[in-house]
Amino acid sequence: MNSDIKNLEPKAVWKNFADLNAVPRPSKKEERVIQFMVDFGKNLNLETMVDNVGNVIIRKSASSGMENRKTVVMQSHLDMVHQKNSDTVFDFDTEGIKMFIDGDWVKADGTTLGADNGLGVAAIMGVLESTDIAHPAIEALFTIDEETGMTGAMGLEGGILKGDILLNLDTEEDDEIGMGCAGGVDVTATRTYNEEATPENTTAFEISVTGLNGGHSGMDIIKGLGNANKIMNRLLFDGFTNFGLRVSEINGGSLRNAIPRESFSTVVIDTVSKEPFLFEIHELINNIKAEFLALEPNLSIELKLIETPKTVMDLGVQEGLIKSVYTALNGVYRMSPDIEGLVETSNNIARIIVKDGAIKIGCLTRSSSETNKWDLANSLRAAFELAGFNVEFSGSYPGWLPNVNSEILKTVTKLYEDLHNEKPNVAACHAGLECGILGQNYPKMDMVSFGPNIKGAHSPDERAQISSTQKFWKFLLEILKNTPVKN
Repeated sequence: MNSDIKNLEPKAVWKNFADLNAVPRPSKKEERVIQFMVDFGKNLNLETMVDNVGNVIIRKSASSGMENRKTVVMQSHLDMVHQKNSDTVFDFDTEGIKMFIDGDWVKADGTTLGADNGLGVAAIMGVLESTDIAHPAIEALFTIDEETGMTGAMGLEGGILKGDILLNLDTEEDDEIGMGCAGGVDVTATRTYNEEATPENTTAFEISVTGLNGGHSGMDIIKGLGNANKIMNRLLFDGFTNFGLRVSEINGGSLRNAIPRESFSTVVIDTVSKEPFLFEIHELINNIKAEFLALEPNLSIELKLIETPKTVMDLGVQEGLIKSVYTALNGVYRMSPDIEGLVETSNNIARIIVKDGAIKIGCLTRSSSETNKWDLANSLRAAFELAGFNVEFSGSYPGWLPNVNSEILKTVTKLYEDLHNEKPNVAACHAGLECGILGQNYPKMDMVSFGPNIKGAHSPDERAQISSTQKFWKFLLEILKNTPVKN
């Protein structure tokens, strides 16, 4: 399948994307892809280095006649989100992504595709190995660990890069030019509980919530998609409040930056309450499905009789867990008062694990406003601390403040208009681009972000549009050819 991808146009991008996707590259396990990029740069006889945290920098001199242009930093991240369907057998640590062509789209077989941000990496590789593309002096910056904390961008020291302009190739709409983004912080709530012997005369069920779209917890949060953790909690709350349901285990969601698609719980109910419980829970399931019918047509909520577990949570902690998750906000908290249609602040209840006497709840709070980011984070903290949880903030990173007077923004906007006879969507996005972090150590660097159409990022439905990638590549080459002259 992957050999077909290499023959797509532009070959300079798709060939490198296929080679990149053959290398396992989960966040925080980037050793193999770092070596892959180092070998790539050295095989081209280009100056190649790895910094203290694992970012790869490859430098290429300006092409003939472009020596008087400002140096451009081309930047993308090496890691990818690893998500797969529950029935897909795949090992992200050892296998390359299996891709196929479906009309105008490239998809993966039951897993994330890695177009976020692999297409950006591949495009930079295409420029680095080219012999006929006009370009200024280039510093190619390949960062690590963007998806689970942006530690690569955070760890990049000031002074390493000499470029004046940064082109971030990590936007997912081909008519969009990014000029700002949200910051974020991880909110993690933990506590222990006593395991009690399961009461006698109980019936056990596994409750499963599956079939949700999932998606990017920043870009897709405005869509109002279903969150498997919140849906599961509605079921548990109803069963607990009305029938004394007891929880044994919960396993919901996966990655902090992916809207949860699945959640599973093991529960018990008094056998005498079994029939009325099933009647009411199925009424609730039908109501939830009706609420989400337009957005989540494949939502599946099922109960299956199972062997009774040996232990359940103690009632006090269980009540605090269910009520705090019900209280905690998930979704949009505030829309931007300055940019129409832009989410300013949001939260994703990404992960809930209850097992073996321990609870862990992971949230990712995003905002383009530092004050509102912390306002929402403290709101979540209060909800969980009232239920006896310990709450930790970690991985905080800043947003990227828009600069409407940016020289490269004006240049790129005009080039887009000249190429397509229409205005691009110049906007900030509700996602965590690395530009804000890089700008801390490189405050004078002029930045924009753009990329091809990528749909369903951070989910197994991720797909990249072939025709849009052609548009993106042509646009990138025009930008490189028309970068501003040095002052």
